[in-house]
Amino acid sequence: MKIRHFVMVLFGFSVLQGFDADTARIIQTYRSGDTEKVTQILESYLQKKDFWLSVLQGRNTDFGYFEGYKYLFVSDKSVPNLALYTISPKGQLTLVKELPALVGKGKGDKRLSGDLTTPLGVYDFTDKLTRLPPYYGPLAYATDYPNNYDKSLKKTGHGIWIHGLPLDGNREELNTKGCIAIENNVLSDFGKMVNYKEALLISYEQNIHKPTKDEIALLLAQLYAWRAAWIANDLDKYLSFYSKDFSRPDGMKFNAFTNYKRQVFAKKEDKIIKFSNISVVPYPNEEHRQMFRISFAQDYRAYKNGKPSYTSSAQKILYVVYENSTMRIVSEK
Repeated sequence: MKIRHFVMVLFGFSVLQGFDADTARIIQTYRSGDTEKVTQILESYLQKKDFWLSVLQGRNTDFGYFEGYKYLFVSDKSVPNLALYTISPKGQLTLVKELPALVGKGKGDKRLSGDLTTPLGVYDFTDKLTRLPPYYGPLAYATDYPNNYDKSLKKTGHGIWIHGLPLDGNREELNTKGCIAIENNVLSDFGKMVNYKEALLISYEQNIHKPTKDEIALLLAQLYAWRAAWIANDLDKYLSFYSKDFSRPDGMKFNAFTNYKRQVFAKKEDKIIKFSNISVVPYPNEEHRQMFRISFAQDYRAYKNGKPSYTSSAQKILYVVYENSTMRIVSEK
């Protein structure tokens, strides 16, 4: 019964009537004592779109797929407005409140420091700020603009916040310098609720691509196919998931990245790579490319001749374009 429950949980079924052929094959393999083969079978399912479609069943994916995040801010700077959603453990979004906002007067994406433009994109929060000058209201949520994709495009600027209005009520400007400003009483309510470490911001202008379950399922399957190629030291397959326009925040382009990875893969290390808290979110951009931000916690362990050679645990973020039903990584952290 334990293995049946494990399979039910893994494959996202709340009720399993009997056993299908795949489930029976897994159990028979487990019964034979070949746990390594069981792992291989389960790993293969993680690379299948149909598995992820079963996980996504019943979810609203208009703003993507979420693990680990509990709050989502969404701002349409063409209105302008700001909405806050809570995210349930099963990834369901519930609107808490939507209200008017002030944003920068610049149109399109932010590119330069001082251009008075609110950026387009997806951002984590780095801090919840209090005891600010009265101009910013009771508190502020600081974003990580410029994120790593912004840096790869050489964008500049800093201090993009969600903040309030002047505490004395004296605000003559109809725009911010690039931040998102909302009324103080609502911001104070948000401040009592939202842990900035568990929140995300999507900022767009007029239109945002609402991904289908097929798109998200395929991206998740290809994420695990990319991981499988990495573990197997299959350089050609690994690099096939990268765009020729790839650029890292430090300026490394695709050819230099290829040479770097060739040296790393040549070490023929054994690897254990685990992903958790995976989120896939549509990434608004001025070029109207079908882009996504894929974030996850990555536990990486490499071994040479049975001895540990490198370990790391960190958040990984991929910025990908979705073209011809294929994931192509354009930048990564």
